[in-house]
Amino acid sequence: MDILNTLLLVVVIFFCIILLVAVLKTLFTVRTYTAGIVERFGKFNRIVRPGLHILIPFAERAFIVDLQVKQAQFAVETKTRDNVFVQIPVSVQYQVLDDRIFDAFYKLSSPQKQIESFVFNSILGHVPKLTLDETFEQQSGISVAVKTELDSIMSGFGFNILTALVTDIIPDVKVKSAMNDINAAQRAQVAAQARGEAEKTLKVKQAEAEAASK
Repeated sequence: MDILNTLLLVVVIFFCIILLVAVLKTLFTVRTYTAGIVERFGKFNRIVRPGLHILIPFAERAFIVDLQVKQAQFAVETKTRDNVFVQIPVSVQYQVLDDRIFDAFYKLSSPQKQIESFVFNSILGHVPKLTLDETFEQQSGISVAVKTELDSIMSGFGFNILTALVTDIIPDVKVKSAMNDINAAQRAQVAAQARGEAEKTLKVKQAEAEAASK
């Protein structure tokens, strides 16, 4: 009799565990600013919004898609038209489009890698056509071009590009040193000219004063 009771207890515990697992697999929560993708037997079934949801045990499973703004930073190395190598850091902010959740989840396995490829392609399509000075002058224009091209491509995959900023242009160390030397020489020349003009003006004023006293 004790053995029978023990077996009965084991069976009850076993079924309780199965019931608990089934309940855990049935209920799931979607947080604010995320969405859920529900698949039934591996096939897309529906998109669910924030809140508590019920799944069919062992038949359905859910995946979470983050709808928050994300930021990715890249550094592109390229050469200008006058053969100067530069590093161009680019900062991109992107977000899943709320009405394109299906595309964002299924079309791209690695959105950030894809964005990086398009950023490199865009930068390499613009900077080699410009001299180093033109690259500095058109920094904001390059940012606009990158954002426009990136947004046009990524919108097809369900992503919105909020910003794509060229945050800096960093020439090779030797070129940067040479630029600093040239800039220092130009400033020294301007300062010398200013001192010469000041001395010339002072002499003229002194001559005028002497003539007036006579």
